[in-house]
Amino acid sequence: MFERILVAVDGSENSRRALNHAVELAEKFEARITLIHVYSPILPLLPASNALSSPTVTTASAVVAAKIAEDARKLGNKILEDAETIVKARGISVEKVLKEGDAVKEIVAEAERGGFGLVVVGHRGMSKLGELLLGSVSEGVGHKAPCPVMIVK
Repeated sequence: MFERILVAVDGSENSRRALNHAVELAEKFEARITLIHVYSPILPLLPASNALSSPTVTTASAVVAAKIAEDARKLGNKILEDAETIVKARGISVEKVLKEGDAVKEIVAEAERGGFGLVVVGHRGMSKLGELLLGSVSEGVGHKAPCPVMIVK
């Protein structure tokens, strides 16, 4: 039924639960797992020299932005490596994908590109406030993915 399973991981408790469910399904259906982590560094804006003008990207904020992006990339790789260890320990074939951008768009695009039979995501990986402001990744993936989506609480 499921030959390939895409699992979104973000290091949260719900993400770990989602991974555990995906591993159980992969064992049952002899499926391969692809782990995806999407990071989205925030670009800091520093005030321009003229206090009346709108904030702009300055050289200083570009340096800070590069540092934030690098830290987010390193954390994403660590999250993927930790999840990969769990999957490999169960003898399941696993691949890793690290993307920068909007989580919903990148997960859906990967699901379309890879021809996955199932996407597995945790119910909530961010704070309640973040979810209110940004929307739920699991909800967005559930609505837009080209295949079934399992949302794990």
